[in-house]
Amino acid sequence: MEQQTYSPEAKIVIIGAGVVGAALADELTQRGARNVTVVDQGPLYQTGGSSSHAPGFVFQINPSKAMCELAQRTLNKLDELNPGGDDDWVLKRVGGIELAYTDDQLRELKRRHGFAQAWGVESELIDAQGVCKLWSGINTDELVGALYTPTDAVVHSVRAVEAQATRAIEHGATFHGHTQVIDLVVEDGTVVGVKVVDALTEEHERVIEADYVIAAGGIWGPTIGKWLGKNLPMQPIEHGMGFSHELDEFQDAVNDEACNYPIVRHQGAGLYFRQQGKTLAVGAYEHRPLEVRQDEIASPNAAHTSGRQPAIHDFTYQDYAPTWEEIQRVYPSVGNAGLDEERSFNGLFSFTPDGGPLLGPSNTIRGVWLAQAVWVTASAGVAQVVADWMTTGNPGIDTSELDVARFDTQLLSPEFVRQKGLESYDEVYDIRHPRAASAKLRRLRTSPFYFHQKLAGAHFVEANGWERPLWLDENRRLLEEADLAFPKIPMWDTSEFSPIAVAEAWATRNRVAMYDMTSLTRYRVEGPDATVLLERLTTNTVSKAPGSVTYSLMLDATGGILSDITVTRVTEHEYLIGANNHRDLIHLKNNIQPEEHVTITDISPGTCCIGLWGPHARDVLSKLTEDDISHEGFGYFKAKQIYVAGVPVLALRVSYVGELGWELYTTADHGARLWEEIHAAGREHGLIIGGRLAFNALRLEKGYRSYGADITREHRPDQAGLGFAVSKVKTDYLGHDALATPPQTQRRMVSLTSAFPFGSPNPGSPVRNQAGETIGYTASSDFGYTVGKTITYAWLEPEYTEAGTQVVIQHFDRSVPAEVAMDPLYDPEGTKIRR
Repeated sequence: MEQQTYSPEAKIVIIGAGVVGAALADELTQRGARNVTVVDQGPLYQTGGSSSHAPGFVFQINPSKAMCELAQRTLNKLDELNPGGDDDWVLKRVGGIELAYTDDQLRELKRRHGFAQAWGVESELIDAQGVCKLWSGINTDELVGALYTPTDAVVHSVRAVEAQATRAIEHGATFHGHTQVIDLVVEDGTVVGVKVVDALTEEHERVIEADYVIAAGGIWGPTIGKWLGKNLPMQPIEHGMGFSHELDEFQDAVNDEACNYPIVRHQGAGLYFRQQGKTLAVGAYEHRPLEVRQDEIASPNAAHTSGRQPAIHDFTYQDYAPTWEEIQRVYPSVGNAGLDEERSFNGLFSFTPDGGPLLGPSNTIRGVWLAQAVWVTASAGVAQVVADWMTTGNPGIDTSELDVARFDTQLLSPEFVRQKGLESYDEVYDIRHPRAASAKLRRLRTSPFYFHQKLAGAHFVEANGWERPLWLDENRRLLEEADLAFPKIPMWDTSEFSPIAVAEAWATRNRVAMYDMTSLTRYRVEGPDATVLLERLTTNTVSKAPGSVTYSLMLDATGGILSDITVTRVTEHEYLIGANNHRDLIHLKNNIQPEEHVTITDISPGTCCIGLWGPHARDVLSKLTEDDISHEGFGYFKAKQIYVAGVPVLALRVSYVGELGWELYTTADHGARLWEEIHAAGREHGLIIGGRLAFNALRLEKGYRSYGADITREHRPDQAGLGFAVSKVKTDYLGHDALATPPQTQRRMVSLTSAFPFGSPNPGSPVRNQAGETIGYTASSDFGYTVGKTITYAWLEPEYTEAGTQVVIQHFDRSVPAEVAMDPLYDPEGTKIRR
């Protein structure tokens, strides 16, 4: 579905006048939009959604670079709009404190301190005395440490709404309160308006014409999703917010909104607090998730009649009680003051399956854009991104964690949205390892090989609904058989880890292994114009002879990497695309021209794949097929339709682990036989079933990148070490011309090596030069079992990218000596893969 070309004259309707909708109106009018209309079913500017009761905490530090940047942008913008008086402040940079009462919590604060340094947020690890200097009322008797972020802020969300709306109105925007959208008006798949009524009477139905509609409806997102014909993956949930009675130490507060002390998070108890006038406001995440259906949110008329905002529900003390007990320990004076239950409430916020917002163009109706599931923390930053994205096509930020298209629509059942949203709420303050997996709705997608792996002792994690093994217990015997050992590593790195991965990597390098690759995303692109479409979107020439496989990139208009894919030409008019995620499908479909005849089908659910790799891979496969699979008859990066043990297979001579072998694709009904026959044929060659831990380590040894983890649209091919995937003669593809312009960042990706005992640095760890200056940050990292070193990809300033350069990675509070290495570390000549 191709997006229409933006014009400043376009009629834009924004649904929702909360902190996101107001910011969008401001940003769009700042960019020259002349016809912006904002409608909200509530009164302006305290509209009754989450913005109207949000406590306004903005902690900038986040494991996600993009989310941290959105918070930074939000505060920087609101700084400009802030009058700064006692009675009209929009934000106060009071700073933020995160408390640790256990060693595990302190370790997490050290990790967060690393994120701050990597993303450019000022922060400092402080002790109990440092906390007392900032706020003497906090009990530090059992405190083991804290993290102080002096530029964190508290935002007065209603004033932020009004300030941005006022400026938008000055630039021509129109705001309508008590105006309820009841549906979209759509013609030929394109939005042409919104149908509205007077919110308090549900009368006077009319249509406001629109060329664009932006949904910024907050907790009403699920209703908007129904207008779009799909489930939006967001779940409104109640969140306890309690207030103490007046405290003696706050008696000099000038009004009920005064906040003169830092905002505070106590991760171990899932609570946060701030001064609010003469009281202490305390939020609670430690209670059970309290889901809210759309019909449980008050209508505009009911809210108006009751005088109570729709996003405020009854306070449930039984859920809040553990938080109240803990805050009396942490901030003892509230015990004497007591809890003001009459003022306390349960506020509604939205949670998505992965905790990120839902941004970008709708995949179902042309002209509709989303800015949903956004908190005050990211609000103004999100508005800038969506405004840029809509008006120029360039969001100016990595959108892999933000774009609504990241969610595979096949997963978005009401139960999936509900369960994953509740889990997301439950984990807001949890200490989570990057490898930690979801515990909800497991076994939603399984390959035909699932039970074979389960019988082999597979330890599964979940990705995009698929069950994938990290390692298999039956391979433990190899540790002794091959006399394999692995040194002691830090406790953090043992999460979702087993030394069995060492054995599986060894077997892949020295014998042969089979990997379940079914979870790879696969699309069939076919039709007389399939070649034209793919050549227009890929950096490499893909229209080679049938049977050719090409590694290529897809770029955006600025030359940033949208995805890396493999393109197999099956026949003259049919291609198999090995993609990364659902965003690739949307990108491909959106770029089909009206006159082109192309069909794109997601064949992932009905097919399966085995990766057969290792020095003895040909020995195993030759026992099962009569087809010529010699190097001369079946070369590297070639594809063939063959039969394996009677099973029709599309075999691709490719390898993501750097060893001889094939990806073997067949339909799901043939999967069990294919697996069993390969497994039996490989027994004499010591074949093992491999898991994702070994797989990831092997791909790092070979220098292969992973989209999202290592490369994003912020990066150019050459910077990422992927210049080889860009044709030197092809010029007529999306993003080509932009490659001659300056990139968004000058940093380049390199491989760093360090010693095993230091562990595997977290993604987002700062990298420093020998003078202690931050020169970049880390991406993927894992133990290179074959090369005997930890391998970490990092984005560094160009002057530090020469092989042999000595740098330091900050991993928690450990300074890890590391060295820039040449890619790839394993088999740089590529002889093992081409034999």
